[in-house]
Amino acid sequence: MRIVKILLASLLLGLVAMPAVAQEKTKVTLYRNPNCGCCLDYAEYLRGAGFEVTVDSKQDLAVIRKQLHVPEQFEGCHVSVIGKYAVEGHVSAEVIKKLLAEHPAIVGVSIPGMPAGTPGMTGHKTGPLPVYEIGSDAAPGKVFATE
Repeated sequence: MRIVKILLASLLLGLVAMPAVAQEKTKVTLYRNPNCGCCLDYAEYLRGAGFEVTVDSKQDLAVIRKQLHVPEQFEGCHVSVIGKYAVEGHVSAEVIKKLLAEHPAIVGVSIPGMPAGTPGMTGHKTGPLPVYEIGSDAAPGKVFATE
């Protein structure tokens, strides 16, 4: 009986001493205008949703958008790179997770402009907002999701 107790105690100690395996967070690089505060609020929102966010205020957004193939009509307040996708503006974590899970053959997604009530923006949403697909051409975007 004593041997069983010792083995059980050893097993329990081994389990307690085992390091917890942390799930790796999805990395986000958010490019913003250094004079804009809502971008920082959006970065905090994403961190709260489990993303690992790096904010870059030093890059020329026009150059970044050109490299990412984001047409002007899809421009938001800031642009983020998440995995292989461009995410323009204040897109919700739920839509980003859907994008990453579905892996569509698109450049990214966008909520153009700075609509009130979206993540990181003050005010109240006036209704559902379309989240557009950013395709590989400059054609108007198809709706990827609605927020």
